[in-house]
Amino acid sequence: MTRMVQPRSDTDTAHASISSTPGSPRPTRTWAVLLAACAGQFLVVLDVSVVNVALPSMRADLGLSSLGLQWVLNTYSIAFAGFMLLGGRAADLFGRKRMFLAGLGLFTAASVAGGLAQEGWQLLAARAVQGLGAAVLAPATLTIVTGAVPPGRARTRAIGTWSAVGAGGGAAGGLVGGLLTDLLSWRWVLLINVPVGVLVLIGAALWVRESRTGGGRRLDLPGAVLVTGGLAAVAYGIVQTEAAGWGAPETLLPLLGGAALLAAFVAVEARARQPLMPLKVFRSRAVSAANAAMLVSGSASFAMWFFMTVYAQNVLGYTPLEAGLALVPSSVAVIVGSKLAPRLMPSTGARNLAVIGTLIAATGFGWQSLMDADGAYPTTILGPGILMMAGIGLIITPLASLATSGAAPGDAGLVSGLVNTSRTMGGALGLAVLSTVAASRTAGGTSAEALTAGYALAFRTGTGVLMAGAVLMLLWLPRRAEV
Repeated sequence: MTRMVQPRSDTDTAHASISSTPGSPRPTRTWAVLLAACAGQFLVVLDVSVVNVALPSMRADLGLSSLGLQWVLNTYSIAFAGFMLLGGRAADLFGRKRMFLAGLGLFTAASVAGGLAQEGWQLLAARAVQGLGAAVLAPATLTIVTGAVPPGRARTRAIGTWSAVGAGGGAAGGLVGGLLTDLLSWRWVLLINVPVGVLVLIGAALWVRESRTGGGRRLDLPGAVLVTGGLAAVAYGIVQTEAAGWGAPETLLPLLGGAALLAAFVAVEARARQPLMPLKVFRSRAVSAANAAMLVSGSASFAMWFFMTVYAQNVLGYTPLEAGLALVPSSVAVIVGSKLAPRLMPSTGARNLAVIGTLIAATGFGWQSLMDADGAYPTTILGPGILMMAGIGLIITPLASLATSGAAPGDAGLVSGLVNTSRTMGGALGLAVLSTVAASRTAGGTSAEALTAGYALAFRTGTGVLMAGAVLMLLWLPRRAEV
């Protein structure tokens, strides 16, 4: 790997660096900065899925109801999605390093509280605070990565590493959760964050140099309240669909209320002197198109892990640990795809690579939709899982590169938050829609055949979503990242 050296400067810049002695700069330890940022991203993505296999143990230990179990997942996702744009702008205004440390500290402290919870409400409160910490942390990770290296191929490789680590975090959730739950207890799916979080905090404090672009600007509080409330309400409405359905009042009211708040946010931002989200960022074709594509691809990739896990356990009879191990090749595939993407982008172009990756993922989804209740591992999990995740891995890096390259330096944190928000909201929406599709085919049946038919229909629907996404990318994305 080529060593990358940053320009020296005595003032805050967009590049992360360290000094050997006070007042004496030396070449940036780029690898250390990237390690800290990527470790933070790994933690926040891991916690989206790591608790899945631990839910039965949580229920038995804390006496949670079925609805309570659902909210162990939902409280994290709603807080994560709702506060992400605010976290991204805060990184621009108050400092990327400061927000990284604050978010990671909050996330780590909440992990302690969740792991030691004695009552269900304590666990839910801890998960909500975890989501808030993740929303502050996640945008800063991408901004630190893009600031650690100059524009060009080196930055594309760095984003590829960030993408691979983030994808690996989501992919590793089932395996890590299964191992910790089977060998220790459910509490360790949360407590494992503590030693890792402390190490990353120390590393970031030593290696990452502060940078900001706020220039004395103030945080747009009206905009912050509206967008946070709007995103949280929409996320709440989406997760309600699984239990209540799309036409129920408890689903429609938060969805419509959230949409109204987001419309009010746009109106306020259009007139604000110092808006939280300058609407001009959407004039960039790269930013607008890449975020739309990220939402579409996220809607399929997040749902894939859920349906593959429940298929392995509910239909094929795998234990949580066996289900996690069965998905290891898929986890490796998404990491390999993410690491290959920077090497392929110079020859294929960012847009073409995103389209190719989407078509590969769609092929895997189509293959997976052929599953049956007595399927063999090589043809019902291994092969299609590798195709799906290799394709997703090829998608993330070019989309993230296009989105961030189209942003002005002062909006880097905001656009990073927007990228993460698009992916997270897409994942929540996709899981809700595909779960409804699966339930409509299952029609209340619990036999292996009925469940398989529902899961297969969800994968067929995901295939169509990805094909539509490939067309969207081909027509709307610019050919290459703006560097």
